[in-house]
Amino acid sequence: MTTSINGIARRFGDNVNTDYIISSRRKRESLDPAVLKQYLFETIAPEFAASIGAGDILVAGKNFGCGSAMEVAVTAVVGAGIKVVLAQSFARTYFRNAVNNGLYPIECDTSRIAEGAALHIEMGTHVMIRCDGVAEPLQAAPIAQDMLAILDAGGLVPYLLRHPNF
Repeated sequence: MTTSINGIARRFGDNVNTDYIISSRRKRESLDPAVLKQYLFETIAPEFAASIGAGDILVAGKNFGCGSAMEVAVTAVVGAGIKVVLAQSFARTYFRNAVNNGLYPIECDTSRIAEGAALHIEMGTHVMIRCDGVAEPLQAAPIAQDMLAILDAGGLVPYLLRHPNF
């Protein structure tokens, strides 16, 4: 199965830790994604949450999601309507939390993706990314078929509900 996603690049740098994505104190207030989305990146980009648009795609450098293993850092991103994060690399726990919650974590060279660039992503056996202003498609690390099935289902729980004998 091939999944297509179109969106606008929202750029961050290297080593974006989970406390930058959402402050750990916020998880004490609520775990509701609709509430958490208003606090997305509040400590490093206070205006970001209010500016997010449907279909925006997070673009980062190396080691996205480092720091603590709090799953709420993925919940807030998903709650904001973001379906994909492109990064040069991910912290392993964030990567797995993303898959489990239906957020596509795609590893690729993000150095040529500018803030506000239009992106078109095709995901299947291979991942191909087209970016306005970049002549050739960006190649991404493949997503394992079992992880792609979980992502396409919307996360691990919906996947297991569809495949009870897994």
